[in-house]
Amino acid sequence: MRLEPSSLHEDVAQQLRGLIFEGELPPGAFLDEPALCQRLRISRTPLREALKVLTAEGLLRHEPRRGCFVAEITDKDLDDIFPVIALLEGRCAYEAALHASDAELQALEALHEKLARHARARRIKDYYDTNYVIHEAIIRLADNRWLAQVIADLRKILRLARLQTLQAPGRLAQSLSEHLAVFAALKARDCEGAEAAMRTHLNRQREALRVLATQEKARRIG
Repeated sequence: MRLEPSSLHEDVAQQLRGLIFEGELPPGAFLDEPALCQRLRISRTPLREALKVLTAEGLLRHEPRRGCFVAEITDKDLDDIFPVIALLEGRCAYEAALHASDAELQALEALHEKLARHARARRIKDYYDTNYVIHEAIIRLADNRWLAQVIADLRKILRLARLQTLQAPGRLAQSLSEHLAVFAALKARDCEGAEAAMRTHLNRQREALRVLATQEKARRIG
């Protein structure tokens, strides 16, 4: 089936996101348009439309007369984004506690049991994957498309930083404890408790990143 022009540039945008998130186009990388056209087997028009989309999302930056580059995330960006996403995902937890059915909470409980098994076995990648699914599930249970849309945009930006917070000492156990606290509040239909627990969870992720940055700096000096 031949793609319509609008569908084509959306497909190209998704392929470029994949290259960025997988690290094939790292932060700061220049996007060579002729090379990308050849690689993706497309013309300049859908590529340039896709570049506009990713620039609007904040994944790329455009420099006049130079072209597009993959955006680079600074410490200030992280300091600015984490409090915002903590507020937003906290509100999702609040609304999820209101709206989730018993069956949905049972499914969420199974995910948390899976998360705990990964933590005990120190299966870090599996933990990250399940953690992502849990956050997505809570956002979905909130049933608020405006919250979901803004959070999705911010999470795209955070993926540029390729965050590895679980590498901080003690963070894996702490993260699991925080998730279980969120779920306990959801199960109790404690809206304010769920909101507070989720905000704590996200803010502690930022704290873990600071610990990692300090350790990395010390290693370089040493």
